[in-house]
Parts: sequence; C-alpha cells; structure tokens
Amino acid sequence: MKKLKVKVIKKGAAEASSERKIQQPTKARDAARDAVKTVTNWVNDFQSRKREETYIAFEKLFAQGPQASEGQA
Repeated sequence: MKKLKVKVIKKGAAEASSERKIQQPTKARDAARDAVKTVTNWVNDFQSRKREETYIAFEKLFAQGPQASEGQA
C-alpha cells in the first residue's frame, strides 16, 4: 500500500496566509493605478503644451502683415 502524506495547517497560520493573499492584489492594483495616473498626467501635460504651441504658431502666422503678392494688387 502507498502511504499518503497529509499536511497539517494550524488555524492561525491559515488565517494569516489568507490575509496576505488578499493584501497582495490590492498592492498590485494600487501600483498599477499609480502608474496609470502618472502616464495620464504626462499625456495631459504633453497635449496642453502642444495646444499652446500650436495656438502661438497660428497667431504668429496670421498676425503677419500683407504678403508681397497681396500688396501689389
């Protein structure tokens, strides 16, 4: 006959290990949430800077005086 091994887990150890399993995904979620928040902030900053630069470029482009071809007409 084959002997089977039985693993004995004490009640206190089982409760402690179940608490650790619950806390680890929460930490992973928090880390992922922080990473997403950081990247989102970077994207928003980049887009706002691009909008400002584009606005300034259009203002300079259309604020110029009459072109040479327009003045001769």
